[in-house]
Amino acid sequence: MLLPRGPPPLKEFLDIWDVDVLKRPQDINKQAHHTHLYSSDFLIVRRAQEFQIKITFDRPYKPAEDKFAVEFVIGPSPQYSKGTYIPVFPTEERQSVWRGRIVETSDNVITMGITTSPECIVGKYMIYVSVVTPYGIRRTRREPKSDIYILFNPWSPADPVFLDDEEEREECIMNELGIIYHGTYDDVSERAWNYGQFEFGVLDACLFIMDKADMPLSNRGDVIKVTRVASAMLNSRDDDGVLVGNWSGDYTYGVPPTSWTGSVEILLDYAGSRGTPVCYAQCWVYAAVFNTFLRCLGIPGRVVTNFFSAHDNDGNLKMDIILDENGKLDRNRTKDSIWNYHCWNECFMARSDLPPGFGGWQVVDATPQETSDGMFRCGPASVAAVKHGQICYPFDAPFVFAEVNSDVIFYRRQKDGTLEAVKVNQTHVGRMVLTKAVLHDGRRDITDHYKFPEGSPEERRVLEKAEEFGCQREKASVPQGDVEVEIPNLDVRVGDNFDVTLQFKNNSDQRRSADVYITGTVVYYTGVPSAEVLFKTPKVKLDPLVKYDVLVRGEDYMHKLVEQANIHFIATGKIKETGQIITAMKVISMHNPKLIVKVTGSPRVSEEMYVSVEFTNPFKFSLENVDLRMEGPGIMPFKRKQYSIIAPGTSITWIETFSPRRAGSTKLIASLDCAALRQVYGETELTIQQ
Repeated sequence: MLLPRGPPPLKEFLDIWDVDVLKRPQDINKQAHHTHLYSSDFLIVRRAQEFQIKITFDRPYKPAEDKFAVEFVIGPSPQYSKGTYIPVFPTEERQSVWRGRIVETSDNVITMGITTSPECIVGKYMIYVSVVTPYGIRRTRREPKSDIYILFNPWSPADPVFLDDEEEREECIMNELGIIYHGTYDDVSERAWNYGQFEFGVLDACLFIMDKADMPLSNRGDVIKVTRVASAMLNSRDDDGVLVGNWSGDYTYGVPPTSWTGSVEILLDYAGSRGTPVCYAQCWVYAAVFNTFLRCLGIPGRVVTNFFSAHDNDGNLKMDIILDENGKLDRNRTKDSIWNYHCWNECFMARSDLPPGFGGWQVVDATPQETSDGMFRCGPASVAAVKHGQICYPFDAPFVFAEVNSDVIFYRRQKDGTLEAVKVNQTHVGRMVLTKAVLHDGRRDITDHYKFPEGSPEERRVLEKAEEFGCQREKASVPQGDVEVEIPNLDVRVGDNFDVTLQFKNNSDQRRSADVYITGTVVYYTGVPSAEVLFKTPKVKLDPLVKYDVLVRGEDYMHKLVEQANIHFIATGKIKETGQIITAMKVISMHNPKLIVKVTGSPRVSEEMYVSVEFTNPFKFSLENVDLRMEGPGIMPFKRKQYSIIAPGTSITWIETFSPRRAGSTKLIASLDCAALRQVYGETELTIQQ
C-alpha cells in the first residue's frame, strides 16, 4: 500500500510522553490545598495558590530552545478574553493571568508550578500541554483523567473568601458534621446533620446546580454572584431548583423534611436525575444543603437559627395580632406569622461592592419566602449592615432586618373597625440567634452580631437609621398597665398530660379582676395554626399574685399534632376595673422519644463494624409505615429500612455492617419518621484509627 510522503519524524523537537497532575490524596497538591478528603479521582486545588504537575518529555528540556505551554480550558467555546482559555508558560519573560515556573528538572522530567489567579472561574478544567514546532503547535490528546477542579480558597489572602482564623476555617470549610438548632428559644433542641461535602459525586452535583441555572461561566469566579444564584437554585419555586418546599404535613409523594439525615442523598438525586427537584424540604433542609454547597466549593459557610423569626410580608417591622374589643384573639384578621425558628446560612466574603466594614459574614437564605429581583432568593446581605440599620445596601437587607427586629403589636378592633394599639412587645422577635460552636458540639450565641442589646441607645439609633431607609414602626405609646401575666416554660414529652400555668401579677394596691381567654393551638413551626386543642374563658380575681392552672390532656392533642409537636398558647384578657388588655404567649415544644445508636467492632479503617439502632414505641397506638435512615461521613453510606408497623410498647432493633473508609472522629446519625411521629433522632460518636 502506497503511503503519502510526510515530514520526517519530529525527533529533534520535544515530544510529550506523560503528564502527571499529582492527584493522589497523599501527593503534595491535595495536602497543600486542603482537598485530600474529597472522594475523587481527580486533582482538586484552590485558586491563588501554587500546585505542581510533572511533565515527561522524550528528551531533556532545553529552556533556551524549547517552547511549550500548559493550557487550561473550561466550557464549550473557550476564549482567552473570557477567562475560559488560559495558557501558562514556564518562563518569567512570558506570563499570562496565571503564573508558571519550573520547580525542578530531572532527566526528561520537569516539575512545573502553576498559580491560578484569585478571581479565576471555579469549576472543572481540561488540561493540555502544547509544544511549538516548525510545523505548528503539537498538543496532547484530550485525557479526561487529567481534568482538574479549581475551588475558592479561604486560605489565600488574595481570594475574596479569605478567612483569617484557622479554627474557623476548619469548622466552616472542613467539618462535614453539623448541628442544627430548632425548638423554641427557651427550650432549644438540636439535631446532627451530615453535610458530606467531600463525599463522592457531591462536587459535581454542586457544579451541576450552576449549569442548571445557565449561569455564565465568566460569573463563576465571583462569590457574590455564585451565592446569589445558589440561593435561588436550592429551592424549586421558579427554576426547577434542588428542593421542593412543603409545609402541609402531607408528604405522600416524597421524603418528609424531618426524615433526612444529610445532604448527600439529596444532591446526588438531583444531579443523577439531571435536575428533577427533590421532595421535600423546610427551612433547615434548605439551609443544610446550601451549607454543603458552600463548603464544597470552598466558601466558608455555617447554618444559623433565628428564634421567633418574623416573616414580615410588607416590610413594615410590625407583626400585627388583632384582638376583639374584649381582648379575645381574632384569628381571621391576624395575618402576619412569627416562625418559632427559622434557619438560614451565613457565608464569609469580602464585599468590594459595599463601603468598607460591610464584608465578613453575609446572610444567604434559600427558603422561598419573598422574591428578590423577581426570583425566590435572599442575600447575600451583610450582617454588619443589618446590625447597624444600613439596609440600603444590596441584597435583601430590609427583609433580614425585619426577621430579627420586628415588634409584636396587639391591636384591639373597635366596633367601627378601627384598630387601637393596646400592647407593644419589642423583645419577642429575634430573641436569640444560634450557630454551632467552632470545633466542638456546643452552641454559640451570635445574637449580638445582628443587633445591639434591647433598649440600648445604640439599638434606638439603629432603628431610627432603618426608618430613614423606609422601614415603618408602630409609634403609638401604650400606657403601662398595672397587671402582668406570663406563662412559664414547661418540659413535656409527647403524649403526656400537663398543666399550663398563668402567673398573674397585680402591681397595684387595689383588687383587680380579669376576664381571660386562653387558647392552645397546634402550630407548624412557621407559626401557622393547625387545630385548636384548648379554649378556656376563666374569670380570675387578682390578689397581688395568682396562679391559674389549665390541664391539657394527651388524648386531646395527640391526634392533632403536626410534625414538630408544638402547641402555641396565647392568653389575652381585659381587666374589668381599668379596661387594660393583658397578653402572654408561649410555644411549648413536646419532646419526642430518642433512637439509641450503638457501635461494636474494632474502629479501624477497612475493618468490618456493626451498628444497631434501637427504638421502643412508648404510645398506646401503633406506628405505621415507619421509615428509618442512617449514615455517617467517611464511614458509612446512606442506608434505609422500613417497618410496616411497630405495635404499642414493642421494640425494634436494626443492625447494619460497615467498613470505615478513613480515619478520624465522626458520627453515625439516624432518624425515624412516620405520619404519627416525626423528628425522632439518634446519633453516636466514634473515632476511627488508621
